[in-house]
Amino acid sequence: MPHHNTVFRDILKLMPWRQFEALVEEHDADARVRRLPTKLQFVALLYGQLSGASGLREIVTGLSSHEARLYHLGAAPVRRSTFSDANANRPFTVFADLLALMMKQAHRGLRRKMAEAVYLIDSTSVRLNGHSADWAQLSAGVCGAKVHVIYDADADRPIYAAVTAANVNDITAAHQMPIDPGATYVFDLGYYDYLWWAALDAAGCRIVTRFKSNTPLDVVEELEVAAGSNILSDRIGFLPVRQAKSRCNPMQDAVREVRVMTDTGKVLRILSNDLDASAENIAGLYRRRWAIELFFRWVKQTLKITRCVGTSENAVRIQIAVALIAFLLLSLAQATQKAVRSPLVFARLVRANLMHRRSIQTLIEPKSIPQDQSQLSLSLC
Repeated sequence: MPHHNTVFRDILKLMPWRQFEALVEEHDADARVRRLPTKLQFVALLYGQLSGASGLREIVTGLSSHEARLYHLGAAPVRRSTFSDANANRPFTVFADLLALMMKQAHRGLRRKMAEAVYLIDSTSVRLNGHSADWAQLSAGVCGAKVHVIYDADADRPIYAAVTAANVNDITAAHQMPIDPGATYVFDLGYYDYLWWAALDAAGCRIVTRFKSNTPLDVVEELEVAAGSNILSDRIGFLPVRQAKSRCNPMQDAVREVRVMTDTGKVLRILSNDLDASAENIAGLYRRRWAIELFFRWVKQTLKITRCVGTSENAVRIQIAVALIAFLLLSLAQATQKAVRSPLVFARLVRANLMHRRSIQTLIEPKSIPQDQSQLSLSLC
């Protein structure tokens, strides 16, 4: 009978271990550590994400139950107290830098012009308990963190992620985000800031967002719209010259307003600095925002970041970074086989077979996947 590694082992093979070890050394993460090196901590956290474990005890118990197979993973059972201390005290920058490295490597393989890139920007909240009040208190009795993401709509994966307390405004985090000149950026009202828009515009980026309901437009040209479409109007004009306290608006160039009727009857005022594309194209780009919402839902429901294994800022940042790394690894692993096309179904099969000795290519026989099941999309999360 042929030998097979566990499914978990096959997924770990996709890790850039050489770069990981370089980051551990760079951040001196294993200094004065005897019992739980950074690699073992990472493997334990990744096991928790892929297995759906809801807390430290479940991770520790699960690893102990598979002790005989951990040797081939380069891992070993962990003690809960030691594990908890590592999550609280080991520099989260090791895991954040590893995530950034893996996102960059995954994105590098895409061969296309930057003008064709469509990036979606948004954030999602993670509810925390009262033990995190010292750094993440949002209001009386409510604590939380935010994950700010730039998502590549065509590659279906994040290219940038940052974690803040929930009381940090979205646009404050956006000012720290990298800008790829020439790319298209799509975002919602949380990023309503003329100064940031002007920076994107100066970098040659296309902007697609929404007008606030009270923002006037000094119209200079009315464009023709197709009869019978959901495009109500298409106009070119200028934003207000002055802002509050008589400040000069840095967004001085002409912009586009496309008014769209949604299927529910709501009218959206979509703003863009692209004066040449069709109104349908602008509206279509804004509709693509739904992809990042599906990504957040998938990560929360499949990787269980709504249940944190620690309460400190360091522990939460580490867990979120490892959850996003798990998403990237699942994407890479799914690409190695063709039988399961749905990311959701593939993630469930990995969870069910994580410590079984079988190949990823044979998680399930193609003929045993119902036709409708194989077509599942992230929208079913």
